[in-house]
Amino acid sequence: MNLPKVALFPLLDSAEPLRKRAPAVDEYGKALSDFMMIVPGLRDKPRQLIQQTLYDIHAALACFQHAVVFAEFNLKLNLLWVSIRPLHGIRLEIANAVQLRVPGARLVSHI
Repeated sequence: MNLPKVALFPLLDSAEPLRKRAPAVDEYGKALSDFMMIVPGLRDKPRQLIQQTLYDIHAALACFQHAVVFAEFNLKLNLLWVSIRPLHGIRLEIANAVQLRVPGARLVSHI
């Protein structure tokens, strides 16, 4: 599955902070919104389960290509970061879609 606007991969250790990698504005200069989800204990699961979980997250985000601009999963922290276009109600829609595919996923921050 190819998602041109979403980069989703396990990140074990990056030299560059997330605030420098995650976009703050879209291609038109409009400010983006962000949210985080945690998948408790994922890093301690068997590799096959980790891969399946990442695939499930990717599949959930694929349904929102119009809104998701950037997504990254930090396996060390069990943390999913998602940058989205600020569309009314989209944050909860995306979080719910991820939770349907990954029931253990929890929304960390929401405004």
